[in-house]
Amino acid sequence: MDAGAAGTPGEGTAVVIGGGISGLLAAREFARAGVRTTVLEAGEAWGGCVGSHAVAGLTLDSGAESFATRTAAVADLAAELGLAGEIVAPNPGGAWVQLPDGPRELPKTGVLGIPASPWDPEVRRSLGLLGSLRASVDAVLPASLGTAAGATSVSALVRRRMGRRVLDRLVAPVVGGVHSADPSALDVDMVAPGLRAGIRQHGSLAAAVAAQRRGAATAMAGPSGPAGTAGTAQAAGLQKAGSAVAGLRGGMHTLVAALLADLRQRGVTLLPRTPARSVRRTADGWRVATDQTTFDAGLLVVAVEGPAAVGLLEESLPELAGHRPDAGPDVSLVTLVVDLPALDAAPRGTGVLVAPQSPGVQAKALTHATAKWAWLAEQAGPGRHVLRLSYGRSAAPGAVTPRAMPESRGGGLATAPRSDDELFRAALADASALLAVPVGAGDVADWDVVRWAGALPFASLGHRQRVAAVRSICAADGTLAVVGGWLSGNGLAAIVADTPQQVRRLLP
Repeated sequence: MDAGAAGTPGEGTAVVIGGGISGLLAAREFARAGVRTTVLEAGEAWGGCVGSHAVAGLTLDSGAESFATRTAAVADLAAELGLAGEIVAPNPGGAWVQLPDGPRELPKTGVLGIPASPWDPEVRRSLGLLGSLRASVDAVLPASLGTAAGATSVSALVRRRMGRRVLDRLVAPVVGGVHSADPSALDVDMVAPGLRAGIRQHGSLAAAVAAQRRGAATAMAGPSGPAGTAGTAQAAGLQKAGSAVAGLRGGMHTLVAALLADLRQRGVTLLPRTPARSVRRTADGWRVATDQTTFDAGLLVVAVEGPAAVGLLEESLPELAGHRPDAGPDVSLVTLVVDLPALDAAPRGTGVLVAPQSPGVQAKALTHATAKWAWLAEQAGPGRHVLRLSYGRSAAPGAVTPRAMPESRGGGLATAPRSDDELFRAALADASALLAVPVGAGDVADWDVVRWAGALPFASLGHRQRVAAVRSICAADGTLAVVGGWLSGNGLAAIVADTPQQVRRLLP
């Protein structure tokens, strides 16, 4: 293929580097505006962390298996792609948390595990009387405490306002399960945007959490464009039912399949196994070199992980070099399909998040997928269950490095990479401990390990300022956008809301 394969350089052509969700959404936005678009993906699969794999004859999500319903973004996208009727809420049982002194039901009304009411019965069971008393002091603290600094970690904010017990027993398990990181390493403004502003507005952290949950429900029930009305209404119903997440019948990977069909219908060129090797500015736009050829286009979107994005662009935009983000943690997901009728009662609801101090457990989270999703239980059949265990999280700043840390410490702390067989054995032991039901190798119909190397965005302290700087540099160019979870924030809801906005800024 000759140079210029993406079309004659100019505003009417675009190249998107990266075929994850953010790259596919960018291509869709270009195509809707009539821009001839080519997407280059290094691997064979599309959708990035929204993928699928087959285990015991079931097609399961290999990455993201739900989306946050705090905004209507994902629901509206699903509706536009004809999937509004496939949006489903998880079973209402809720998740549990494994604490050093045993399992507890995880409070359902919170943000990142931060409770909206320290005296909620589920919260009090986890914190104890003294823990709830300390957390309630938040209501009389000055609103400036934890909100004045330019950048604050999740840990610092929660510890100052509600105390260490809330941090260790509620927040750390949720943050570890969702972001694969220690809360002291994460910028609260990136993983819980608007929370600190809510403290200043409402006077306390608990009140800010309650307001965020009310605001999410209001936003979901608000007006939207015609194409998204069905999705918004469906997700609003989930909010009113108390669900903070939703999924798609058949799995989140069906969103990628629908998105790819939409792009092909719009004439987008999709090229798998075509990694971008270099990017440089030209007089007419951008030239992207691959192993086989080059592509010229007037507009460019880079939709790959942060370190790779900066690496591609720093020759053309040297000012980006100083804003290279930290690599995300390496995460391994072990999926077990087991024949074990003893799990029919869902002894730990939809799954278990693990507090880092919990002895004898190496996983950071377990999802009982057939207990969480009714459609999957129907597909699996009676007595057959799908369990997914997650391993790997970034250690706290200054902690022992992962390779120096003995695996016997457990508790979800960062550990060195392990073989599939080692992960399988750990998953059997952890599932047995977390579910209080013995899970043996003889119960397993099939299993699989999926590894995500650095793919989970890591919003370290000060990351919000880094994002602002990167976005400012790209905006000054006028023909370039850099998108993805490392800039928008982790999770489908953030990516789906942010990516189209960034692409629209390049359009006339």
